[in-house]
Amino acid sequence: MSGSVEILSAIKELTTSKQLDRSELLDLLRDGIHAALARRYGPNVRFELEFDELKGAIKVVRLRQVVEVVEDASAQVALEEAQYEDPEFAVGDMLEEEVPFAEFGRLAVQAAKQRIIQRVREGERTRIRDEFASKVGELLSGEVQQIERGKLVIMLNKFREAEAIIPYREQNHREKFHQGDTIRAVLKRLEETPKGPRLILSRADPLFVKALFKLEVPEIQQAVVEIRAWAREVGSRTKIAVISRDDAIDPVGACVGLKGSRVQAVVNELGGERIDIVPWSPDPERFARLALAPARVAKVFSDPASKTIQAVVDEDQLSLAIGRNGQNVRLASELTGWKIDLYSSREWLERGGEGPLFAPLPPEDEAVMQLPLTELKGLTPELVAILNGAGFQTLNDVLDLEREDIEKIPGMTAERSDQLVAFLAELTEDGGDEAAS
Repeated sequence: MSGSVEILSAIKELTTSKQLDRSELLDLLRDGIHAALARRYGPNVRFELEFDELKGAIKVVRLRQVVEVVEDASAQVALEEAQYEDPEFAVGDMLEEEVPFAEFGRLAVQAAKQRIIQRVREGERTRIRDEFASKVGELLSGEVQQIERGKLVIMLNKFREAEAIIPYREQNHREKFHQGDTIRAVLKRLEETPKGPRLILSRADPLFVKALFKLEVPEIQQAVVEIRAWAREVGSRTKIAVISRDDAIDPVGACVGLKGSRVQAVVNELGGERIDIVPWSPDPERFARLALAPARVAKVFSDPASKTIQAVVDEDQLSLAIGRNGQNVRLASELTGWKIDLYSSREWLERGGEGPLFAPLPPEDEAVMQLPLTELKGLTPELVAILNGAGFQTLNDVLDLEREDIEKIPGMTAERSDQLVAFLAELTEDGGDEAAS
């Protein structure tokens, strides 16, 4: 097979499979031919290319400028040599010579083909990045091409050249797929590999549930309803929290659909996975109540410092609130972003009953802690004078003193020691705020 026919057959194959247009094809061909000529004649070689698709012929004409003294043999020819071809040649003219493909040599033809293939691959990689970089979180569909070491290799319907896989950890292991099955998954991320970008798809990520709702609920597509938070235990249960930008539209109702049609379509795609849809709330206590659905919550207390919620439920609601293996409260906690501690109403009453059970340490009030001893009620002027004389000026200075430390203070009597110990004991029990007037 001659070089030109070999390249043309490669070009035809690439054109068919890669869907290149004619201008791209010619650019690729020009690059490939340039690589082959540069290998034979030098880096600055110049040429013209004629590509006759009908005749299946490639004509390459090498161009060299006529000069007095040759400084670059790849792009110049001496006047004397040019005049052998035609005595009319003068300095500055261009000598044109057709280069027979046979002279390229087999390696040069391979170089041209490799350059073309390389450019096609680079173009493909760029197109894949351009196509999918903005599609993370969107649903893609395709066919299971093969199953290797637990991962599913997918041929996408709309971009067959893209490498797409569903790794083992991104699968719902209750589902079984076989070669040739059609499949939908969410694009989780693009991963760069030595062979180019690879699409990592998922059916296990909460993003998949979010993408399915977007497909089924027009209000989500129109950004009227938004899924603000989500939590999922794949194959078992998902909770989503939704909010509406339009007061006239109920976000939960929009996601459920008429007679549950919309949510049922999502459940069917997830193989029967349970889905709880609740309204989102900026108030952590209200959000926790909603997130613990289907259980009814009697009382809720929050502690922003530890980001903990205490939820009290009636006895008949406790197992529902906890869920199978603790799943309901675990997902509610993930959904809200707060730790949720559950109590039955009986347990709550046994522990104290009226208010929250956090019993946090009273926060230190710097202003109170730095109060001079002279401003504290409960200390005699004589005792304050003795303490000041020993270097104790503020409440903070004496708060941690033990009896044996107090008794060692110069001028301290047993009676005054008792007075100070009693004062500090009362202060520690009631809190520092009552000491200040």
